[in-house]
Amino acid sequence: MQVGDILCKKTARVVTVRMNETVAIAAQLMRASNISALVVKDVVRTEGNTAVGMFTERDVVRAIAEHGAAGVNLKVSQLISVQHLVSCSSTDTLEQVRYLMHRHHIRHLPVIDNYSLIGVISMRDIATALDEVAAVPTVSAA
Repeated sequence: MQVGDILCKKTARVVTVRMNETVAIAAQLMRASNISALVVKDVVRTEGNTAVGMFTERDVVRAIAEHGAAGVNLKVSQLISVQHLVSCSSTDTLEQVRYLMHRHHIRHLPVIDNYSLIGVISMRDIATALDEVAAVPTVSAA
């Protein structure tokens, strides 16, 4: 099974946040969309909309744990690492993506095809898909 097989079952809308937005805005976006991660975009005139990272509930918790109530005023860019965006493509297998997530200790990956953000896949998406495959009864030859 490939990432694209999962994405076709999900909503096409990918919720994003700009690097210069605050933790409070990011948290509100996650709450309003009932999601636990946002794709972070760097909006630069010369490069267009470029996915540069992921911002998660863990980042919100870290901001507040390290800075108290003032953590909600930090910029998203202060909490993410933009050196290397870990991503996948729609043709990657679930096994490849699960390995990437395990190796990098992450639970969400942006899906990028031809330099365009087309979706986000989560560890939960993978687990659900694998559970569905395991639940399908096999037909034996008699």
